[in-house]
Amino acid sequence: QLQLVESGGGLVQPGGSLRLSCVASGFTLGPYTVGWFRQAPGKEREGVSCISSSGGSTSHADTVKGRFTISRDIAKNTVYLQMNSLKPEETAGYYCAAVITLGNRCLIRPPFYNNWGQGTQVTVSS
Repeated sequence: QLQLVESGGGLVQPGGSLRLSCVASGFTLGPYTVGWFRQAPGKEREGVSCISSSGGSTSHADTVKGRFTISRDIAKNTVYLQMNSLKPEETAGYYCAAVITLGNRCLIRPPFYNNWGQGTQVTVSS
């Protein structure tokens, strides 16, 4: 089974930046669409960003457009989420997820994905 492990979370001041990593094992991420999601306690999980299996298409939630970037490193079997200008309301557990989908389709809705990591905590606070 595909295993996903997130890392890179931590405490950051408002306006700061973090780079999250999602490292896959068991299978290559080549045929997988990968998404990033976040969930704060007591709130529903929301989509953040995604990248198509081809790597040729990305999508971002309106709330993070212009600040977040998602990318792939094929050699390292890793997907990254670069987060800039972080806001306190973006404090949450951040999760990566994957689904086998060939082509450039990319959706940031939880039901689209069937492989999930355990998350990494991001805390934005002064």
